[in-house]
Amino acid sequence: MLKRPCYQYLWETLSKDRKIILISGPRQSGKTTFSQSLGERFPNNIYFNWDAPSSKKMFLRDPAFFEKMDRKDDSAPLVILDEIHKYKRWKNYLKGIYDEFKGRYHFLVTGSGRLDLWEKGGEALTGRYMPMNLFPLTLSELSKNKRNLADFKKNPLRDFDGNPVSQTKDIWNQLLKFGGFPEPFVKSKEDFLTRWSESYARQIIRDDIRSVFDLKDIANMELLYALLPSKSGSPISLNNIAQDLGVAFDTVKNWLRIFDLFYLVFSVSTWTPKISRSILKEKKLYFFNVPEVEEEGPRFENLIALELHKSIALWNQAGLGQFKLHYLRNKDGEEADFLIANKNVPILLVETKWNDENVSKSLIRFQNQLQVPAAQLVKKEGIFRRIKNGDLEILVVTAHRWLSSLPDLSS
Repeated sequence: MLKRPCYQYLWETLSKDRKIILISGPRQSGKTTFSQSLGERFPNNIYFNWDAPSSKKMFLRDPAFFEKMDRKDDSAPLVILDEIHKYKRWKNYLKGIYDEFKGRYHFLVTGSGRLDLWEKGGEALTGRYMPMNLFPLTLSELSKNKRNLADFKKNPLRDFDGNPVSQTKDIWNQLLKFGGFPEPFVKSKEDFLTRWSESYARQIIRDDIRSVFDLKDIANMELLYALLPSKSGSPISLNNIAQDLGVAFDTVKNWLRIFDLFYLVFSVSTWTPKISRSILKEKKLYFFNVPEVEEEGPRFENLIALELHKSIALWNQAGLGQFKLHYLRNKDGEEADFLIANKNVPILLVETKWNDENVSKSLIRFQNQLQVPAAQLVKKEGIFRRIKNGDLEILVVTAHRWLSSLPDLSS
């Protein structure tokens, strides 16, 4: 079983406040395995899965079923509630058990959707929970040596060659080919990946999404999802997609929101302050299941986007900052792939290039406007160059070398 120390650290940080911990993330990213491994650390623990008929029957007989567990000592038990959001009144239920049993139990809730943003289910859980994400495997998670976040914020371009290049190269290429979902990543077989990917989104759309939302046009929703991989990394025009599908603009907007809610895709919005002629509305979409993107360049960018997205989410949830991921684009067609900001202050520009080692002219222009460090991540091996831009610096570096030392919570 793959150990996931960054998530272990985040759990330990969040659980100190004795709130309900809501662990959400893509289906099959390892939430159940992780929560059960946490349970093994507690002398008293109980695992409940709403999808198991025996568990559901036990719940319906007695919603406080965990009170009857066989305890080994007097320590506070861990109660794991898996997929409880499928219960119609799940928020009211969690509010009730938290108010009655807080301080006496640890409550861990998992689900394959954004539980903290869920619209259905009754009364809000405000003040009673802490959100936590669990994502597919990333290079920074699988690498042994990482920088700490304080050092990264001080100088994100500092040379940190703490991992064997041959090792990080192999992991990176495996992630590019098979993605970071544990089962296809570990098996690393193309035929299994093909079968797994074909059923993955279909099951989420037909089972998970349809069980929550009253959607009649599932066929067109599946068609929308099939269209999106070719648009990965490009600003999305909802009007054009709506015309292609023959549906309303608001319908496409709602379907994309649902895809985000169920962790099929994530979006990156534009950064506009201090950028002349910037584009305001169009977002870029990326996939959690990276192999969905067939073209090499966009897949490379998608995997980098996932590395950054995951790291930023964990930093924020651990209370280490207020980070956000953006991209830059103006009406002249100039673009920089990513901008990391903390508390609405830019700290780093990141550009991705599959083949081109020459520094992007757009990256130089945006760096001059924002006055921040910049990194250009390239696919080619053995690249590490520092380019002066006045008083500023641009690092051109092989992607896996820089990303492998990206701070996570276990460093």
